[in-house]
Amino acid sequence: MLKVSFNKLVLIINTERFVDPNMLFNYKNPDAISRALSYLTVIAGFFSLAAADAFSLPEAFLISGLFLTGWLIEETRWQLSERFGTILIILAIPLFYLGWKMQLFGYSNSGLIVVGILSRLILVLTIIKILQKKTDRDWIFLYLMSFFQVLLAAGLSISALYLASFIFYLFVSVCAIIAFEIRKTSKTISDKTGKKTSSELIAERGDSRKVFAKKLPLTATALIVLIFLLALPMFFLLPRVGGAGLGGNQNSVTTSTGFSDSVNLGEIGKIQQNDQIVMRVRLETANPNLNFIRWRGVALDTFDNRSWKKSRFINKESFDKSGRDYIQINYATSRDNLATQTFYLEPIDTSVLFALPRAVIVQGNFPVVYKDTEDGISFQANNSERISYQVVSDTTGPNPQNLRRDNESYKPELQRYLQLPNTMDSRISQLAKQVTENSSNRYDKAKALEIYLQNNFGYTLDLKATGDEPVADFLFNIREGHCEYFATAMAVMLRTQGIATRVVNGFQQGEYNETAGVYVVKQRNAHSWVEVYFPGENAWVPFDPTPFAGQTLESNASTGILGKFNNYVEALETFWIQYFVAYDNQGQRSLFRSVKNGLVDYQAKTSTWLKDVQAELSEWWKEARGDKGFETSAKAIGYGIAYFIAAGLGAVLLIFLYRKIIKLKIWQNLFFWIKQKNEATVIEFYERMQTVLASKGFRREPHQTPLEFAYTIQMPEVVSLTEKYNRVRFGEKNLSNDEAKEIESWLENLENNSDERAKI
Repeated sequence: MLKVSFNKLVLIINTERFVDPNMLFNYKNPDAISRALSYLTVIAGFFSLAAADAFSLPEAFLISGLFLTGWLIEETRWQLSERFGTILIILAIPLFYLGWKMQLFGYSNSGLIVVGILSRLILVLTIIKILQKKTDRDWIFLYLMSFFQVLLAAGLSISALYLASFIFYLFVSVCAIIAFEIRKTSKTISDKTGKKTSSELIAERGDSRKVFAKKLPLTATALIVLIFLLALPMFFLLPRVGGAGLGGNQNSVTTSTGFSDSVNLGEIGKIQQNDQIVMRVRLETANPNLNFIRWRGVALDTFDNRSWKKSRFINKESFDKSGRDYIQINYATSRDNLATQTFYLEPIDTSVLFALPRAVIVQGNFPVVYKDTEDGISFQANNSERISYQVVSDTTGPNPQNLRRDNESYKPELQRYLQLPNTMDSRISQLAKQVTENSSNRYDKAKALEIYLQNNFGYTLDLKATGDEPVADFLFNIREGHCEYFATAMAVMLRTQGIATRVVNGFQQGEYNETAGVYVVKQRNAHSWVEVYFPGENAWVPFDPTPFAGQTLESNASTGILGKFNNYVEALETFWIQYFVAYDNQGQRSLFRSVKNGLVDYQAKTSTWLKDVQAELSEWWKEARGDKGFETSAKAIGYGIAYFIAAGLGAVLLIFLYRKIIKLKIWQNLFFWIKQKNEATVIEFYERMQTVLASKGFRREPHQTPLEFAYTIQMPEVVSLTEKYNRVRFGEKNLSNDEAKEIESWLENLENNSDERAKI
C-alpha cells in the first residue's frame, strides 16, 4: 500500500515539474487561440477604417471575404508561398505609386488623396500576408499594419463609432500580443529542451480548466485601464498645437448656397434634400425673446433676375487675436441679451464662420478673422479640417415702435441695396405697391409683404419656377417654392418701393438634441431670409417670408423609439467631438475654469455653513449664560442638553448599526467572491465524501493522510476526490466549473451506489 502511494506521489511530483501552477493561460491548442486573436486584431484595424467610410460597401464585402478566405485556408496547401507573397508586396508598392502619379484614384477632396491611397496600400499588403504562409515575423508585420489602419482612421472620422472600434482594437491587440509572446516563448523552450510544453501536458491530461478564458482577457483589460489612467491626464493637461480638427471625410460636405459670392436660384431646394450634418451648435443665452434661431452666414446685395452675388464694393476688415485669446469684432449694447454659441463645424467648402446676428467676440484656433461690410465673418479656411469655435453675439433688437418712426433718408453708399435687374416684370412692382398701400412706414411695409408671402404661397422643395424671370414665374404662375424664392421675392418687392434690403443665406436652428444639449444642423436646414436696413437706428432687421411650414419642416426632431435611440447616438458623438476631437487649448482653459469654479463654490458653501454654525453656537451661548434673562437661559440649556443627548444616542445607534452590518453574512460572501477562494467548497466536498464513507463503515484513522486513506479503500471515485482535495487545499489551485461538475458526479456515484459497501 505504501509502495502504491509512493509511486502515485512521484508521478504527481514529476508532472508538476513541467506544469507551472501560475501559468497565464491553460488550454488545449494555444496556436489556434493565438491565431484567432491575431485575425481579430487585423479585422479590428480594417473595421476602424470601414467605420470612417474609407471604403464603399462592395469594397468592404470583398475585403471581408478575403479575410474569411485567409482563415479557411490557414495551414493548408492553398496558402500562398512566402516567396510569392513577397513578390506581390514588392510589385504592389510601385503600382500604387504609378496610380497616384497618373491620378487613377478619384477623391472629392484633394487633401485626402495621400490618406486614401495609403489606407488602400496598407490593406492590400495586409491581405497578401493573410493569404500566404506566415511566420512569427509575418504576424508582427500584420500587427503593425493593423495599427497603421487605426491611425489613418483617426484622421478620417470623428464619429463615436471610431471610439468603439478603437476600444475593440485595443482589447484584442493586447490579448493577441500576450498570447503571441507566450506561444513563442513556450515553443522556444520546447525546441531547446526537447520536452513537452506545459500546455501539451495539460492537453494530454484532458485538463479543461481553460484559465485563458478568464486571465488573458482580465490581463488585457487591466493593461487597457492602466493605459487610460495614465493617458487621460496627459491628454487633458498637455498643451495643444495646430487645429482642433483631425481631417475630413472623403465625402465631405460640398455646398455653395449661402457660402459663396454668387448663388443661383434653385440651389437651396437641392441642398435641403440632403441629410448630411454640417455643424453642431451649443447655445447659452438669457434672452427670452430669442424664438427663431438662424445661424447667419453671408449677405448678398446684387440681383440679376437669376442669381444673387456680392458687389465689388464689399470690403473686408481684419481683426487680430488679443492678449486675452479672443477676437473682438464689435461692441455689445447690453450684457442682458448676450448669447454664447459653441460651433463644431464639419469640413465644408467655405471660409464662413456662422453665428447669431451681430457677433461681438470670436474665440478659436485662428489668429485673425475678417468681417466684411455685410457683417459676414470669415477666416483663412482649410476645407479638409473640422474646426470648433465660440461666438458671443448681442441679440438685442431695435424696438418696433422706433423702427416705425425711422424715416431718415438713405446715404449714397447704400444705393446698391436698392439695385434692381435691368429688365424686370412690371407686375412685381405693382403687386408690391398693392400689398403695402395701407402701410405708411418701412417697417409696416416689410411686415405686410412678409405676411402676404407667408399666407398666400405654398412651400415645396421641387424646382418649378423657370424662365428668364423665375421670380415673376413664382409670384404669378407657380405660386409655390422654397425659401430662396420667398426671400428673393420679398427683397425685390421692397426695393421697388425704395426700401434697402439684402438677402442672407445661412441655416435654420436644426434639430435640438436634449440629451447632448446641442442643435444638430444638417444641409437640409439651409435657409434664406431678408434683412431690411433702418438708417435712423443704423440696424439691419431680419424678416422671414417663408411660410411657417417651410421654417419648421427641417427643424422637427425625430420621435419614437428610433428617434430616442438616434438622440443618444448623436449625444455620444457630440461628447466624443467636444472632449476629444475638438479639445484644444480653449477646452483646457474651460476645464480648468470649471474645476476652479467648482472648488471655489464648494469652499464658499463650506465657509458659509461654518459661519452659520458659529453664529448659532454664539447665539446659543449668549442665551445660555443669561444675557437674555433667566427663562431664556433655562430654555437654551435645556435645548443644549437635549441636542447633546440626541447626538449621543445617534452616535450609539450608528455604532450599533455598523456592527450589525459588518456581521452580516453577505460581506463574508462578497469577500470570498472577490478573493476567488474556494476553501469552503474544498472542505465541503471532502467532508461530504467522508460522511458518505462513514455511512458505509469507512473512517479515516488519525495517523492516516487523506491520500493513504483513499488508497486503503481502493475506490476510484475516492482516490480522484482526494487528489482534487490535495491539489486545491495545498496547491492553492481553484476548481473550474468542469471540475466542480466532475466532483459532483463522483459524489453522486458514491451516494447512490448502495451495493458498493457489500462488494467491498
